[in-house]
Amino acid sequence: MNADPEVMRHFPSRLDREQSDAMIDRASARISSDGWGLWAIEHNGEFLGFAGLSEPRFTAAFTPCVEVGWRLARPAWGNGYATEAARAVVAYGFDTLELPEIVSFTTVDNRRSRAVMERLGMRTDPADDFEHPSIPEGSPVRSHVLYRLRPGDERRMS
Repeated sequence: MNADPEVMRHFPSRLDREQSDAMIDRASARISSDGWGLWAIEHNGEFLGFAGLSEPRFTAAFTPCVEVGWRLARPAWGNGYATEAARAVVAYGFDTLELPEIVSFTTVDNRRSRAVMERLGMRTDPADDFEHPSIPEGSPVRSHVLYRLRPGDERRMS
């Protein structure tokens, strides 16, 4: 199956069925054990993708940390679903889990995700930019930008 180049240009590769199932199993286990993780996003009964909180499984200058993230199917882009879901996730992270900080990161040129991060009130500092250690050297998606958010900085929906 050929991946949509617009969708896949910010990821090193597409997950195969086994990897996708393993990701779902990890997310389900996390929600069962801790009450939080990656949640499905649906609209009118249609699965659009996911959003939630996770702990990166790699080591970097900013880890350990809790990350807000999302991934939506291409037809769901541009409808505000990522921002709406991420706002709810951030509110849960700060209000319920009482996290001191939530981060998010993406490839440097992923303007759509960066726009969501900025709509949330997240801030970036070029000194925090990093080479993602799980992505091979030389990959065009290895360079990442890190955004940070602390309680009270977020932009809540009115």
